[in-house]
Amino acid sequence: MTQYALFDTAIGFAGIAWNDAGLVACHLPERDAETARRGFLRRFPEASEAEVPVALATTVENIRALMRGEKATFEDTPLDLSRTPAFHAKVYEIARAIPPGETLTYGQIAEKLGDKLLARDVGAALGKNPWPIVVPCHRVTAAGGKPGGFSARGGVNTKLKLLAIEGAAAAAQADLFA
Repeated sequence: MTQYALFDTAIGFAGIAWNDAGLVACHLPERDAETARRGFLRRFPEASEAEVPVALATTVENIRALMRGEKATFEDTPLDLSRTPAFHAKVYEIARAIPPGETLTYGQIAEKLGDKLLARDVGAALGKNPWPIVVPCHRVTAAGGKPGGFSARGGVNTKLKLLAIEGAAAAAQADLFA
């Protein structure tokens, strides 16, 4: 059974969804709770709203800390990988190891997977990441200091804001108003 919880952050209402196996999804902050709630229910119509379980309380506090501009890590957050293709799981594992304030390129992750020609596949996997922030796909950039894509609401601007919060050099290279 999937459950979800919404919580306030410094920049809006975020959320997490989970089941007995672990975290199923994350929702980036929205201006209001109802928009975030509708987003979860579109993805998980059978989900019920509940209190954050003790096992995920640190994850929620770390998301709040990140949205306040503090560095946070999520390597201890349990993920439910049961619906995740094996290649995607490998990409997510590498992305989770990128420290706050640092980035890797799609190509660097492809090389870690054994074939630099997999860069587009890495991008496609990250575009389907159900755990933005916990699996920090915002820390993966294109070659040459370009931000690359970001499939979450707000697109590349959201990615650049998250990188700026973390103090990543990639955020300083991009013009948020271009």
